[in-house]
Formats: sequence, structure tokens, C-alpha cells
Amino acid sequence: MLLRSGTATLRQPTTLGKLLSTSARRTKVTLPDLDWDFGDLEPHISGQINELHYTKHHQTYVNGYNAAVEQFEDLKPRLDTNPVEISQKLIALQQNIKFHGGGFTNHCLFWKNLAPEKQGGGEPPSGSSALGKQIQEQYGSLDNLIKLTNEKLAGVQGSGWAFIVKNVSNGGKLDVVQTYNQDTVTGALKPIVAIDAWEHAYYLQYQNQRADYFKAIWNVVNWKEASRRFDKA
Repeated sequence: MLLRSGTATLRQPTTLGKLLSTSARRTKVTLPDLDWDFGDLEPHISGQINELHYTKHHQTYVNGYNAAVEQFEDLKPRLDTNPVEISQKLIALQQNIKFHGGGFTNHCLFWKNLAPEKQGGGEPPSGSSALGKQIQEQYGSLDNLIKLTNEKLAGVQGSGWAFIVKNVSNGGKLDVVQTYNQDTVTGALKPIVAIDAWEHAYYLQYQNQRADYFKAIWNVVNWKEASRRFDKA
């Protein structure tokens, strides 16, 4: 099976004429490519879960985000014709953009920070790396950071995420934050690792034992990608 690898791609019009022609040809986001096959994260995350998660759930956020952005752009030029009504519609669409855009973005981060064990998944960051040194300085060990992250994940009531972030507003220290639904991290909080706590990420395999999923996923976390993000932030 040919899967996609890397970060999200954009379909760009090749000419200005195409860009301006019709709304159907506007730039849109697409599913990111994956660096591994669906079954490569087993036994920690099943291939069936990855396939459904990627082709159904993530695709839904892609579709919803594109549709909401397109509708928003169509309505904006009409704002002066009926300011109150159009403003109400734009505000409603902003909620869709936030939800589906967050779902699109969070999942792109999620897929890229996973890797099969044969590709280095689960291998701790190098002790000589900037990320490795920061973890040691703040938490004493990677195990302590993972324990804290799992506590944050367990504290998500309903659906949400936990992110290990680099806070560039306080000297680049690490922190672990929760978000709910598809809220994402922005601004000074730069995502280093994103963990999906929605049921669709684990239920087929772990059912109501989601704590087991939180423990298992660290076996396929791509700390090389996390180090790259930390250095780049």
C-alpha cells in the first residue's frame, strides 16, 4: 500500500488565472503523507485503528476545514450588503474553522510524531540533544515527563489532547498542556509531542482501558521528530 509521508501538502494553482477563477479551485489542505504503513505501529496501536483514524476521522477534519474556509471566503465580500446577517454566518463559520482546522492540525502533528519501533519509535531523545538536556533539567528523567503527560491525558474529560510544548515566552522551557475537543496550541506554545485522547484513537483495541493506550503509545513516539521541533521552535 502506498501511503503518504511528511507534513500536510497544499494544492497550489499554477497560475493567477486559476487562483481567481472559481472557488472550487482555491488552495485546500489535504491529508498528510505517512512515513509508515498502517500496521507498522503494532502491537501498540493496531493497523485497523490507524486506517480508520487516518482515512475516516482525519479526512473528515480535512473536508470540514476546506468547506468552512470556502464558505467564509464566499461570504466575506457580501458583508456590506447585510452586515448583521452575514456577520452572524461568519461567526458561526469561525467555530467550524476552529474545530475542523484544529482537528486537521492536531492530527498532522500526531502522525508525524509517531514511528514504528524498527524506525526508532520509542527511543529516548539523545542525552546530548537540546531536548534531552531540557527534559533532564526540568523533570529529572524522561520517565517523569511521560508520567506527567499521562496524568494530563487521564485528566481529559471526554475528548481532547495532551501536548508537550516548548514555551518560547519563558526561555524555552517545556510544559504539558491539555486541550479539549480539537483545540490546539498556538502562539508562544510550540508543540513538541501531540497525543490524541479521543476514543477513536484507541477504543477498538483498548476499549475502556484508555490508560493502557496512554502507556503503550510511548513505545512508538518519535523523539527524533520531537527533538527537531524543539530545535526549530
